[in-house]
Parts: sequence; C-alpha cells; structure tokens
Amino acid sequence: MRFGQRAAGAPATDWVERAAVGASALCLIHCAGLPLLLAALPALSKAIALPESFHIWVLGFAVPTSGAALLLGHKGHRARLPLVVGSIGLAFLAAGALVLLGGPYETPVTIAGSLCLVFAHISNWRLRHHGHRHD
Repeated sequence: MRFGQRAAGAPATDWVERAAVGASALCLIHCAGLPLLLAALPALSKAIALPESFHIWVLGFAVPTSGAALLLGHKGHRARLPLVVGSIGLAFLAAGALVLLGGPYETPVTIAGSLCLVFAHISNWRLRHHGHRHD
C-alpha cells in the first residue's frame, strides 16, 4: 500500500482520528512555537497577529472531532484512559480559549491540553488497532 492510500476496510474513524491528531499537533505548534517565534522576531508580531476568534474556531473544530474519535474508540475497545485524558485535554483547551484569555496561564494550560489530546488519540489509535495485522 502506498503512502496516503486508504486501506481496504479502514474505518472512517481512522480519518476522524487523523484529523483530531493533526489538529492537536497544530495547536501544540501554534501554542508553543508561535510565542517563541514572536519573542525571537519582534518585527513579525504585528504581521502575524491572530485574532482571539482564531482560538474559538480551533476549539470549535477540536471538540467535535476529538470527541467523536474518542467516543467511537471507546465504543470499540472500552478502555477509559484515552476518553478521560482526552476529556481533560479538551477541558484545558476550553479553559485556555474561553477563561484564561491572555492571562499568564493561557499558554501553559493550552499546551497541557494539547499534549493530553495527543496522548489520548495515540492511545485510542493503538487500542483500536491492537491485534490488527496488515498482510
């Protein structure tokens, strides 16, 4: 099978999971990388300024995709850990986007939430594919 090709019989949940992992990774890059880049290159801070609504849009994407992927995974493997850690991650993301707005804890809480989601999605993925073989 070639890279990017969908495996025969691969569930749609895999695509939702991939989107959720990608969104979590992009969030992590945005939250950790952008402040470092902006601190190193102050001239870009005005050119790359993102509106606060950006965080709401990302949260609006993360909650349904992550929620669906984690719930569908739980339905299949019945392990609670990914669901619990993912829920904590989503709560942290929501707190960072909606409650802590610009405060000193916004970035660390959002990064912790993204890391929780990445862990939850990778665990979910592994549990769903446990014992699955490609021949």
